[in-house]
Parts: sequence; structure tokens; C-alpha cells
Amino acid sequence: MKIMRLNGFWMFLVLMASFGCVKNNKDYAYIEVSSWDLIANPNSVYNVGELTHNFSDAYLYVDDDLIGIFEVPFKVPVLKEGSVNVKLYPAIRNNGISATKKLYPFVKFYEENIVLTHGGTAQINPKTSYQSPTKFWIEDFEDASIKITNDPNSNALMTAGNDPAILQWGNYYGDVQLTTLNNLWVGVTNSSLNLPKGSEVYLELNYRNSNSLITGLLASSSTGGVAEYINIQVNAQDPNQLAWKKIYIDLKELVSNSGPANVFEQFFKAELNAGKTDASVQLDNIKVVYF
Repeated sequence: MKIMRLNGFWMFLVLMASFGCVKNNKDYAYIEVSSWDLIANPNSVYNVGELTHNFSDAYLYVDDDLIGIFEVPFKVPVLKEGSVNVKLYPAIRNNGISATKKLYPFVKFYEENIVLTHGGTAQINPKTSYQSPTKFWIEDFEDASIKITNDPNSNALMTAGNDPAILQWGNYYGDVQLTTLNNLWVGVTNSSLNLPKGSEVYLELNYRNSNSLITGLLASSSTGGVAEYINIQVNAQDPNQLAWKKIYIDLKELVSNSGPANVFEQFFKAELNAGKTDASVQLDNIKVVYF
């Protein structure tokens, strides 16, 4: 037993020493990325709306070799030297799940040729933009009327809010106030969306919510039938720490498995959470994105 413990102790020291060597080894060059920047694409023929994003991760390639998938910001060692080609692909947390990272299909990768030196750090500031064929349905609450219709069964309504303590983009955001008397809101996009089956489709959403929010699709067919597909629930934030966040919600499976449906409407539902007497949901920069 003493010998096994001794061996285990020495093995631990060897592993720690090895880690230290990798971390500080001057035979490595380092690549450092602080953040992504989403910029306008001058070739786009569509209105892309506010350029908000949450590209939380990046796929890093050096000379077309995958180095890894890293949470931004990061600084990683690379066992290469001299002139190299670097590619960075923006990645999202699919449906807001941190363990499910996915290349976001609607934006471009970033490419740069850099020079790596052992012991040195190359800082890269990657930029990306929406690809030119990308199509959008957008509600940014800047028009005279809101493009989301309050369902007749709702006793709470979405209105245009402009509280400067909450407002972050433009002049207005969508605001829903829930109370014990007005405890249910259902909103549906007032446009019929012809979404492609078998292709990537996403809902992009900036949200600030002290109440949970359910998202889903209404799928209509030429025969007149309408099917409701519940999708992702956005959990309530701590009321004392409310902040605007961004989520990417995958719609591909719902659209592709909708049978004979050929038009779709995005819907949202917020019902006052148990134990609460009041709560709020704020939405902005709602985009349905597809090719």
C-alpha cells in the first residue's frame, strides 16, 4: 500500500510538471482571442436588423488542422512556428445549452495569415457577418405597429416599452407585464413564414425575463389544419439580476417534421410562474433566420 501511494504521489507530480511545461513552455506559440465582432455584410440584400450576437465559442484551425473548440475569450498554445493560416468559425450554444456547441450556419468564418513565434502571443480580433443568401423575418419594435399579435385568450398584452433603464437598442422593445389578474400572455407573429424543410432555420432572440417564456411554432397546411409545436422554454432570470441575453433556438427539426404544413408562425407564451404575484418579459431583436 505504501508503494502504491508513493507511486501515485510521484505520478501526480509528473502530471503537474507536464501541465506546467505545456503552460509555460517556450517551444509553444500562443493564439489569443478576446471576442467576436459581428459586422454588416455590404453584399446582403436583406435587412439584417440589429447586429447583436452571442458567439460564445470558436472552432480554431491552424493550417486547416483543428486545434480545438474554445470558449471566448481564450489563449491557447500551438506547436507551430512561422507563417500560418488561421481560421476561426463562430459557434453558438444550441438552444442555450452550454454542452451543445454548434457552428452557426448563417455567418462567415474568419481567416487571417499570421506569424507565430515560440514564446510569443498572436492576438486575433475575429470579425464575421451574415452570409449573403441569409433571409430574415425581424421584429425590432421600431415600426409603428408590433408584428406580434396578442392572442385573444391572453389577459396580458405585449406593448412597446421604452424605459431607459431597460432599453438597450433603438427606441423600443416588446414589454409584457404579468400579474395575478393578468397572468397569461400568448403572442403570435402576424406574418406567414415560408420556411424551408430540411434546411437550417433558427430563432434569434434578445430577452430579459423574470418569468419563464415558452417558444414554439404554429404549422398550417393547405387543407386548413393547424398544428402547435412546443419548442424551447427560456427559464426565468433572478429578478435582482435581470440582464439582456441572447439565445439561438433551433427550428430545423420542428419545421422538417411538420408533415404537410407549408406556412409557419412563431409563437411565445408566458404564464405567471407559481409563487409569484408579478413578473415581466422583455423581448427585442426577434429574428427568424433561414436560407
